[in-house]
Amino acid sequence: MNVTVTVNGRAYTRDVEPRTLLVHFLREDLGLTGTHVGCDTSQCGACTVHLNGDAVKSCTVLAVQADGQSVTTIEGMGTPADLHPLQAGFWEKHGLQCGFCTPGMIMSAAELLRHNPDPSEEEIRHHLEGNYCRCTGYHNIVLAVQQAAGAIREAAGAGQAADD
Repeated sequence: MNVTVTVNGRAYTRDVEPRTLLVHFLREDLGLTGTHVGCDTSQCGACTVHLNGDAVKSCTVLAVQADGQSVTTIEGMGTPADLHPLQAGFWEKHGLQCGFCTPGMIMSAAELLRHNPDPSEEEIRHHLEGNYCRCTGYHNIVLAVQQAAGAIREAAGAGQAADD
């Protein structure tokens, strides 16, 4: 089947088998390997991406279901020269060790911050329950999300002041 998916702002058309999972389409057909395959059972969250702005586990979505849709992967969140505040937070607060879960954590946290720009520690932990980390114990991940939330609020405030 032919599918056209806009990924990180760029449209891609590919011929895929109907059973191809979105995670495999992203990694194998498009070469976007930042989205990780962890468990293949939707338990770990390593494959989390945004589908039309909502965080989804891409191992639970068929590529054909994403036809005509917009997908954002970790590669679309920032650049090495201009990190997204969550990427910077994970770096500065040591929110990663092996890094395997980091892309999914960042994508899930980005959805949280889009809906709640000032989450409590409990809200962050609750939102990230579907993303497993086997290395960090989550403490520094929460600190990274809190730092990013502050940076995003500060940038929004500066943008608002410039508009006034």
